[in-house]
Amino acid sequence: MVFFNDPVPMDAPVLQAVRMAVAIRDRMAVLTEQWRKRGYDLGVGFGIATGYATLGRIGFEGRYDYGAIGPVTNLAARLGSEAKAGQILISQRAFASIEDHIEAEAMGEVTVKGYSRPQGACSVVRIKERVATQG
Repeated sequence: MVFFNDPVPMDAPVLQAVRMAVAIRDRMAVLTEQWRKRGYDLGVGFGIATGYATLGRIGFEGRYDYGAIGPVTNLAARLGSEAKAGQILISQRAFASIEDHIEAEAMGEVTVKGYSRPQGACSVVRIKERVATQG
């Protein structure tokens, strides 16, 4: 799990998370093909959600980690579990915050473990290229 916007604040954390996932997906496509030639069937899927979480030091004496707990971390993990190899699933709320910057396919409502109702999700296709404007 990777946290964006904590502990150091950053601009556009959801977009940065999607950019990282797209970069990993693109690199994994090359590696996956090489692994298949050697008889390995490996892949990676991603789940991205945005919202509030409880953050801080978690653990016990002698073993502490920095972690996040809460519904947003659960949703991201569940979306990641539902994602097929090479797929980046983002929550409806995350999509709404970056919809002008990405191309995505609506997945409709996804049933995820631990939630009483299905959750809206989208599958990221690509990040839209920045278009330079002349003025």
